[in-house]
Amino acid sequence: MNRERRITVLVENTAGRGDLLAAHGLSFWIEFGPRRILFDTGPGKILGANARTLGIRLELADAVVLSHGHYDHTGGLRDVVLTAPQMPVYAHPAAFARKYVRNPDGTASEIGLPYLDEENILDSIDVVRTKTPMEVCEGFHLTGPVPRGSDFEDTGGPFFLDMACGQPDELVDDQAAFFETPVGTVVILGCAHAGIINTLHFVQELTGNRPIHTVLGGMHLVSANKERLDRTVAELRRLGVRRLIPCHCTGFAASARLRHEFQEHCTPCPVGTVVNLED
Repeated sequence: MNRERRITVLVENTAGRGDLLAAHGLSFWIEFGPRRILFDTGPGKILGANARTLGIRLELADAVVLSHGHYDHTGGLRDVVLTAPQMPVYAHPAAFARKYVRNPDGTASEIGLPYLDEENILDSIDVVRTKTPMEVCEGFHLTGPVPRGSDFEDTGGPFFLDMACGQPDELVDDQAAFFETPVGTVVILGCAHAGIINTLHFVQELTGNRPIHTVLGGMHLVSANKERLDRTVAELRRLGVRRLIPCHCTGFAASARLRHEFQEHCTPCPVGTVVNLED
């Protein structure tokens, strides 16, 4: 039986090779034994271009997981489901709602899932609603909505559910993936709008307090102040995380801080990176 587990970075803000494209967004191709899972789809066409360059056939995925409903994680979904309409899409229902961000000048920009919306997507594709923790395939889990317990984490920006910016978006659709290895739990983040520490605490609750070995993905610390960074670093140390692989919305300053604090245990993952995981 195939037990190989590895993650290939298909979309990220940076590219590791000249023949690959970078864009603000995230997408991982996860090979989990005999299963293939597409975790997020980036902002659009770049997903297919990079997949072809890397020799990855997206139509062979067994499932798509959406970490949340922002365009930079969902923009490539339309092309994926047109290629393989039978492919199940694991997402919280709130991922398909309209979403906005307030700009510095007070205006708002729409940042939700493009092309497909709540009115038609639930009828056009096979959506598995992740309102609670669930298993995508044997051993590969999703958190569903993450409880917000820490007093120093927030969603990371002025996000709203309406153009007038009157109804805050708490991003209840934010979720992470995780699975066990002999050395500890591997956690895969989209943006961690629920807070990276909230997410890790919830994963430990779901796994019976198993140690966390690897944390990979966007950590949305791009606008974090010093207190939040200090407390995040302290909690990562307390949790004993052995490998950090920050990218996308983590932000340059926060990524540099994590690399300084954790040295060789913290590495980047531009497009084209292949992360091999312990079985």
